[in-house]
Parts: sequence; C-alpha cells; structure tokens
Amino acid sequence: MTSTRLLVIEDEAPIRKFLRAALADADYALDEAETGAQGLRLAASNPPDAVILDLGLPDLDGLEVLKRLRDWYAPPIIVLSARGQERDKVQALDLGADDYLTKPFGIGELLARIRVALRHATRNGSPSGSVHEQGDLRIDFEARRVYRAGNEIHLTPIEYRLLTTLIKHAGKVLTHRFLLKEVWGPENVYETHYLRVFMANLRRKLEADSARPVYLLTEPGVGYRFADAT
Repeated sequence: MTSTRLLVIEDEAPIRKFLRAALADADYALDEAETGAQGLRLAASNPPDAVILDLGLPDLDGLEVLKRLRDWYAPPIIVLSARGQERDKVQALDLGADDYLTKPFGIGELLARIRVALRHATRNGSPSGSVHEQGDLRIDFEARRVYRAGNEIHLTPIEYRLLTTLIKHAGKVLTHRFLLKEVWGPENVYETHYLRVFMANLRRKLEADSARPVYLLTEPGVGYRFADAT
C-alpha cells in the first residue's frame, strides 16, 4: 500500500467526492481544500507528494494559487481546467504546472497522469542514463546518435536538441513557449512556425506513420509531449 499523499484543491463538492473515492481505491492518501487559501495553508503545513489544482476557485484565481505554490513547492502539480480555457492551460503550464486535465475527465486518465508526474518528479532533470530506448527508438546521448528500428537517423543539431528536451520531460506537456525558449532561445518564444516545421521533420524521421505519431504527441493549442514509456 502506497504512502503517496495528494492534496486536492477543488471547490465543487461532487468532484471532490468523486476524487476521494477514486484516489482511495488507488491507495492514495488524500487531503482536501475547498478554497485556494485553504489549499495553500494545507500545502505549507503538510506538503503533499503532488497537488491536483482546480483553476476555478471561489476566493483566489487558480493560476495565482499555482504561482504562489511554485515559489517554494517543487513536487508535481496537475491542473484541472474547464473546457474552452485553452489560454489558462498554456499559462498554467508556463507557470510550472506539470500537466492538466480538461473537465470532464476520466479517472483512468487522471491516475495515469498522476503516475507519470510522480515518475517525472524522481528524475534529476536530464535524460535518465546514457541511452534512452522506447519502442523502436534508441537514443544514445553520449554519442549523440539516434536510431529507429536499428537504422541510424540523421538529425540536425536543432532537431536533436528538440528531441532531447522532449525526452528529458517525457510524459509532461511542454508549451510552445517553453520549447521555443529551450531550443531557440528567449528571443524566439513567439516564433511558433519554427516549432511546427521542426516537429513535422522529427515525426517524418522518427515515427512509423507521421500522421499517427506514437512518440511525439500534440496537445492542441498548447504544445507537445513525448509519450511516457509504460
């Protein structure tokens, strides 16, 4: 039985009840807060292993709660957002959220996102090990070589930097702005066409079917994610 403890900051009682039952069934311990202020107090007094944060809170904007948490809190934060709030999702990820789910959501997907976020939190900020193997992909970080189905694939320096950035954060949604800053530099954070072109090139080289990618996944209107190895 796991000792992992989660903090849910959510003002809607039916959703809290749903989460309470589902997370208990998955052997998570749970703290609950109905307001942003209460959530901040609980997080500070007894820091959880991860936070599930609703953006639509009655007292504080959820993004403000996220910002205050990230001033000192490093573990995963998974944001819940209502449909049509794409801008809030992007801003939440840029402010340090590890992932988001759109309401309504399935408990299976939430549990999967929690597992991915907790796994990601154990990594040290660089691709784990000198070689990453997943499906028919093999990336040798020391040699800076990439293989698909045993065949070496030539990547340009930018393509390689984009791929390794995605793998370093495997399973986590990375916004367009974050990727542009990491790969091209802070002066290019609005040049989203760069990103589209290079992601298309990477998919052509690394995916068996670039129209149906299994590694380089799109989060529409938000960014990209490298599929987490299961």
